[in-house]
This record gives sequence, structure tokens and C-alpha cells, in this order.
Amino acid sequence: MLELYLRYLSHIRNLSDNTVSAYGDDVRRYLDFLSERCLDEDNVETMDVRAFIGRLTSDGLSTRSINRMLSSIRGYYRFRIKQGQAQSNPLKYIKSFKQESRLPNFLFEEEIGELLEKNESAEESFLQMRDRTLLEFLYSTGCRVSEAVSINLNDFDLNSGTCRVTGKGRKERTVFMGKSLKNLLNEYLKRRRYFVKADREDGYKALFINGKGGRLTTRGLRFALSRYLDALAVKKKVSPHTIRHSFATHILNKGADIRVVQELLGHASLNTTQIYTHVSLNRLKKIYNESHPHARMKEE
Repeated sequence: MLELYLRYLSHIRNLSDNTVSAYGDDVRRYLDFLSERCLDEDNVETMDVRAFIGRLTSDGLSTRSINRMLSSIRGYYRFRIKQGQAQSNPLKYIKSFKQESRLPNFLFEEEIGELLEKNESAEESFLQMRDRTLLEFLYSTGCRVSEAVSINLNDFDLNSGTCRVTGKGRKERTVFMGKSLKNLLNEYLKRRRYFVKADREDGYKALFINGKGGRLTTRGLRFALSRYLDALAVKKKVSPHTIRHSFATHILNKGADIRVVQELLGHASLNTTQIYTHVSLNRLKKIYNESHPHARMKEE
């Protein structure tokens, strides 16, 4: 039933391979717990689920991770019920834990500028140029890491400055490439053709390739960019995803409508995008002070 459930998530729900894999790991961990206690998954009571949650807590899982795991298991039971393989959902009366909203970590415009300019070099290797292009690509488009490595040569148009991206749920959207990125891509593509291997079909059509001429993986991208991000002179935990957060923060601060940002990021829900509005408070305060007749206060 678990394998059927995972196929359902992949082919019917159109969830990404990484998401399906995470759901599978969550449910397997739960089933292993039941097996340890000699429990059948169709005869589980609420107290058994609470014991499982207790185990997760003692194992040091965060509230966010436990909630995600409970969500995975709820979905598994809903699927079993639809398939006529279960009568009830033992998680029906289990509520998710309350958790504080974590503000996204982002870089200020000056820090992004430092990051991009710091890596310019007159005698850079192909891989160094690729990494610099990757950094600019992530910041210019706001793409997820998984989206960036899946882009093919026929997905973008340098003349129009647009790129077709396949996001979560295999939903397509269009992102835009600024002048700096287009210039970098032009130079990168000229050098790429000498490193790509014609016998590696996936790499041959991929935009970003690794040192062996194959498609760059998400793990490879994170490793490649880590040395640049770690060297950044800021006391922040910075990752490639931080650049996506910075993209959203900066365009909101410049006055972009939140629904436009939602579309550019590929968020299914506006609630997900609204987490970025915290950094726009200064801009809102400024607009309020300039617009409301009673808002201005005499400067001392």
C-alpha cells in the first residue's frame, strides 16, 4: 500500500521526486515504530500515535519536522481509506503542534552585490564562471535550487529574457532574466560547448553541467556554491536558498505587488509568500508617513 501511495503522489498529485521520497521516509519511520510494538497499522489507537510522537520528540526532532511527519501519515491513511483498506484515520484527533513562524534568512542588496562582484576574475576557470552564472541566475530569477538544475537549453530565450521553469507539482511558470544574467549566460554558453559531452544525453541538453559534462545535481550545486557563500563576510547562515529569499525580499521592498511575487516564486498559496512582508515594514511606514495627514511628526 505504501508503494501504491507513493506512486499516487508522484503520478496523480504530481509531487516532486524529493517530496515523494520524504513522504516515504516519514511513513516508513512510522511503520517501523508500529512493527517494534507488534502493532498492525489498521489497529492503531490515538494513544499509539501519541507514543510515536513521544519517540520523535525524544529523538530530538523539531516541531516543524514532527508536524511534517504527521501530515505525511495522515495523507497515507486518507489514501488507505479511499482504497477501502482502512476504516478510520488514527490521527483524526491528533493536532499539529503550534510553531513560531520563522522569518526567512536573506541578504541585503549590498551583501548580494558583494557576493556577485567578489567572484569576478579575469582568469576564471569554466567551473568558476559556471558558479558565478549560477549565483546570478538564482538571484535574477528567484528559482529554487532544484528548478535551476532541471532547466534545459530550450527552456530559456535570451532575446526576450524569459525562462520556463517547472516547479513543485510539475507546474510551469515564467521567470525573467536581467541584463547582467543575459550577459553572463552568453559568455557561459560559449565556453560550455567545449565541456559538454555529446554521449551524455541529460548533460547535453542541460543548461548547467558539472565538470564531467553531465547535468549538475542539486547536491553538486550546493557544494559548488558553498565556498562562495561561506566566504561572505556576514554573520548569517547563508545557503543557495538564501538567495531566493533575498530575491523575494528585494522586489517586495521595491514596491512589487505580493501576488506578483507569489507568481514569480511559484507559491501555490499566498500565505507562503506573506512571510516576506516583514521586511517591507520600513517601506510601509515610509509610505504611511508620507501619505497620512496626521502621520508626520515634527522633527526634533
